[in-house]
Amino acid sequence: MHWINWVVVAAYITYVVWDGLRRTKGTVNIEGYFLANRNLPWWAVGLSVMATQLSAVTLIGTTGQGATDGLRFVQFYFGLPVAMVILGVTLVPFLHGAKVYTAYEYLERRFDAKTRSLTSFLFLMSRGMSAGTIIAAPAVVFSAIFGWDLTWSVALIGGPTVLYTVLGGVQAVTWADVKQMVVIVSALAAIVIVLLLRMPIPVDDALRVAGATGRLQVFDFSFSFTETYTFWSGVLGGTFLMLSYFGTDQSQVQRYLTARSVDEARSSLLMSAYWKIPLQALVLLVGVLVFLFYTFQAPPLLYNPAHEQQVRAAAPMEYQALEQQYAAAGTAREQAARNVSASRQAGDAAGEARALDAFRAAEATVTAVRTEALDKAATVTGQSSRDVNYIIPRFVLDHLPVGLAGVFLAAVLAAAMSSIAAELNSLSTATVVDFYQRWVRPVGSDAHFLTVSKVATAIWGLFACIVATYAATLGSLIEVVNRFGSFFYGSILGVFLLAMIPRARALGAFVGLIAGMGTVAAVSFGAPTVSFLWHNVIGAVTVVVVGLALSRGSAPSQGS
Repeated sequence: MHWINWVVVAAYITYVVWDGLRRTKGTVNIEGYFLANRNLPWWAVGLSVMATQLSAVTLIGTTGQGATDGLRFVQFYFGLPVAMVILGVTLVPFLHGAKVYTAYEYLERRFDAKTRSLTSFLFLMSRGMSAGTIIAAPAVVFSAIFGWDLTWSVALIGGPTVLYTVLGGVQAVTWADVKQMVVIVSALAAIVIVLLLRMPIPVDDALRVAGATGRLQVFDFSFSFTETYTFWSGVLGGTFLMLSYFGTDQSQVQRYLTARSVDEARSSLLMSAYWKIPLQALVLLVGVLVFLFYTFQAPPLLYNPAHEQQVRAAAPMEYQALEQQYAAAGTAREQAARNVSASRQAGDAAGEARALDAFRAAEATVTAVRTEALDKAATVTGQSSRDVNYIIPRFVLDHLPVGLAGVFLAAVLAAAMSSIAAELNSLSTATVVDFYQRWVRPVGSDAHFLTVSKVATAIWGLFACIVATYAATLGSLIEVVNRFGSFFYGSILGVFLLAMIPRARALGAFVGLIAGMGTVAAVSFGAPTVSFLWHNVIGAVTVVVVGLALSRGSAPSQGS
């Protein structure tokens, strides 16, 4: 990579770390460290909420998802506006007014200490693994493309992030998020412009070609428990997921607890309700445009350069034969796409139909040859061969102008660092408030708890780095991070739903939570197999049903 790109990346990392260290001044108590003394403006909180979601997983995994699968993934977010409105009139005013540090403190007031601790523990496991996945996204790509050892790639990303989060707390995290959003949106917009300018046929003709492959299909109204991305899984399963994520996940609750008032906290969440779906559609559209770019430009057979080298070395003749088939199919696909455009310009509907049929046939051949190459890569390397996470980085490094490639890499690092920082800050908060203060040392000085908080942040940073080396092998990282979350979120949401039902009791909440996790574990491992978005619904419903059944005739819970 050109040295100018590295200068851009180094300048951004240096600035973010410096700014994080600068914001350590005046943080002398845990309320300032964890909640910025509840005095952040709504727009900064709103950008932080969005930035926490828009991680490197999104920039790398979601754009790759768009290139291979199109726009269907946007259905995943259809439940977000509904969830934000519900939270704005329920949990947000309650939690903000309760002056709690964590969402789980409320569960002890409503039920008992063991329910609070178990729920907080499940959050720690979920968020700790997700933080590792967020680190893995850029680390695995840097490792493969630049030939770096994966451990060092993880350390390069995790080290600076842990440093400024440990020292700066939520102040550093939030303002880093604001800068992150500017860098990411700028990078995405620049890439879209470059792709459109390099399109050899009119844009509407190109989109017609993409539509022929189904990549522009947004809505799928089929109802299936095994199909992940449908309108119904997005609206129903997605609403439960978003309610749990934004209403009960400390990494998000902590964001709006830093707002100055309930109204400003609501406004910060509504920013996501308005802008998240369009922004996600833009990310996916970048992937679709990259697919179109590679329709007219010879694409790699394997996007993971490390796997490409290993397969070429292990089976040179076989790989060469696949490359020849791939090139021939790619040439046929390109010619068919140009014929589609020529027919459209000439007003020849019959010619356009024939060209689209030829394009679909060539695309099917391209896909079949790539599938064979991916299977060969899996056999040779003994690793998952899904290379969706390498499509956009490979395009950026091979085809973007000098400087702009550096901006994109800076955006990836910015997304990773800001999201990881938010996760680590929330993990430290739950560890200190829900466990250390609650069970180990209830009384202590602010200086003592501030020191423990910083140590906890560092420990969770190390844990996330360890998880990152494992998550890197699990395929599409945007799916991995949501699978991790969906395994826990529904059951956690179910406990909070029980807390809003007056007759629910502590025994029902605790046993219901265990039952919910057990049920989700069962359907996760094939009894029966259910798509992960539905895990949120299953977990929440199980907790509520079991909890209410066991609450009949029980003694009143604490605080009820």
